[in-house]
Amino acid sequence: MRSAGLAALVWILAVGSGWPQTPAPQAPQQLAPQAPAPPPAGTQPAAPENPGLFNEMGKALEKSLSILPTLKSPSETLDDLNAKTKDVVKDAGESLSRLAKPSSMVTGRIACPAAANGASDCRMAADRLCQSKGFKEGKSLSTDSVEACSAKVLIPGRTRKPDDCHTNNFVTRALCQ
Repeated sequence: MRSAGLAALVWILAVGSGWPQTPAPQAPQQLAPQAPAPPPAGTQPAAPENPGLFNEMGKALEKSLSILPTLKSPSETLDDLNAKTKDVVKDAGESLSRLAKPSSMVTGRIACPAAANGASDCRMAADRLCQSKGFKEGKSLSTDSVEACSAKVLIPGRTRKPDDCHTNNFVTRALCQ
């Protein structure tokens, strides 16, 4: 292990300092030095391209940023958020105003009249029940059904016919406004 460390140290010193080499003799040149021409006013000379890992990573990053959508400024984001908040508050206010109407539950017994199609119209019965208690309109909360038959059903030995009995519906509880 000690010999490996010593060999690494010798190698580092040899590579770091290098072995001196004598350059080949050259003839002296008698050229006058020329000053580089100044760049045009307002422009800077382009930096020389530096090929390397960081340069290539920078190019890739610039290309990937051009693909992404542009981000909104904070003020635009806040404006959008404020507009959405106004809509939510408006909707919540409308919902609360519908709930805030004074309402009351009433009980009673009102028959549901027959509608045009032959079914019972319990909406109209709920309105009547609420109007009898001093309210404007109502919605049915519970109903009751009763089968009503004619006296013919009680005759002994008579067979029952389909139109001997019918069902009557009643609203017994309603939510009034």
